[in-house]
Amino acid sequence: RISQTHPNASKLPLKDSFTYDDYRWAVSSVMTRQNQIPTEDGSRVTLALIPLWDMCNHTNGLITTGYNLEDDRCECVALQDFKPGEQIYIFYGTRSNAEFVIHSGFFFDNNSHDRVKIKLGVSKSDRLYAMKAEVLARAGIPTSSVFALHSTEPPISAQLLAFLRVFCMTEEELKEHLIGEHAIDKVFTLGNSEFPISWDNEVKLWTFLEARASLLLKTYKTTVEDDKTTLETHDLTPHAIMAIKLRLGEKEILEKAVKSAAASREYYTKQMADGAPIPKYEESNIALLENTVADSRLPIVLRNLEDVEEQGDLKIDEAIDAEVTENGFVNGENSLFNGTKSKSENLNKDKSNRETEDAKESSSESTDEVKE
Repeated sequence: RISQTHPNASKLPLKDSFTYDDYRWAVSSVMTRQNQIPTEDGSRVTLALIPLWDMCNHTNGLITTGYNLEDDRCECVALQDFKPGEQIYIFYGTRSNAEFVIHSGFFFDNNSHDRVKIKLGVSKSDRLYAMKAEVLARAGIPTSSVFALHSTEPPISAQLLAFLRVFCMTEEELKEHLIGEHAIDKVFTLGNSEFPISWDNEVKLWTFLEARASLLLKTYKTTVEDDKTTLETHDLTPHAIMAIKLRLGEKEILEKAVKSAAASREYYTKQMADGAPIPKYEESNIALLENTVADSRLPIVLRNLEDVEEQGDLKIDEAIDAEVTENGFVNGENSLFNGTKSKSENLNKDKSNRETEDAKESSSESTDEVKE
C-alpha cells in the first residue's frame, strides 16, 4: 500500500496497477538471483545480477562457474557438449532439497546431496563435560552444533562421527585423548572410521544414532507409504507435490540412517563379543607416512562446521530415551541460491565434498526440473 499511498507515489508509473503480489514477485526474483562477485580491486565481494546465466536450470555435476578478475566477468564452463537447441544446465551446488524448494522453487529427484539436519550437543550437566569439550576443541568441533544425516552411505560425515565418538567416551577414553600416549594421533583420527576408540564406544554411538533418527521419524504425522500413496492417487497442486516429496525424502533419509546405524551396531557388537583387536593408528601404514608424535600438529579442524546453532544439550543416556519433542532438527541453510553461493563459499572454488564425503555433504542425482 505504501507504493500507492506515499506522497511521492503519484510519480510512480505503475502507481495504480502495482500490487503487493507484484512487489513480492519482484523482491523474490532479485533475492533468488543475486550473486556474490568480487569488487574491481578484489578486496571484498558485492552483490550483482547475472542475466542469461541465471536462467540455467540445475543438474548433477560440478560448479564450473568462476569470476575472472582480469577481464571483470563471470565465466562458466559447460558441464558437457551441448548441441544447438539443447537446454544448457549448470550445477547449483551441493544443496539439499529443502534448500532447493525454499530458495529455488523446485524439488530435485534423486538428489545424492540431500540431507536432514539434526542438532546435537554435549550437556553442560554431564560430569565429563569439560573433558569432552576439550577433546572436541582440539578436533575443531563445537560442543553443540547442527549436523546432518545424508542420503548416501555412510549417513554421517567424519565430523559427526568424531562428535559421536567423543559424546560416548568414558572418562578413561577421554584421558587417553588428552594426556595419553599418542594423544595427538588419537584426536587426529577421531573422524576416521578405520580407527575405533573401542568396540564399546562404537556400539554406544551407533545405538544413540539409531535411537535419535527413530525419534525424528516419529515427529511426522504420515508414513513413507502414506506419502507415496498420496502422490499416486491424489490430484495435487505443484506446491503440494513439492511439499510431500520433501517430507517423503526426509523420512527416507531417516529410515536409511536407522538401518545403517542398526547394521553398524550389530557389527561392532559382534566384534566386541569376538574379542577382535582394535586397529591402532600408530601401528598402521598411515602412521608410517606421518610425522612423529613430537612433530605432529593438532588437527586445527576436521572440517569447519556450518550453521552452528545451540540447542538443548543431551547426555547419551538421556538422548537415547528422550521424548520426541527433544529432537529439534532443522532443514535449510542461510544461503543465496540459483547459482548463488553462500557467504562461506569462495567464488572460484568447486563444490566441497564431505570427507567420505558421501555427501555434503553434497547434493545429488537428478531429474531435470524447470525453475519457477
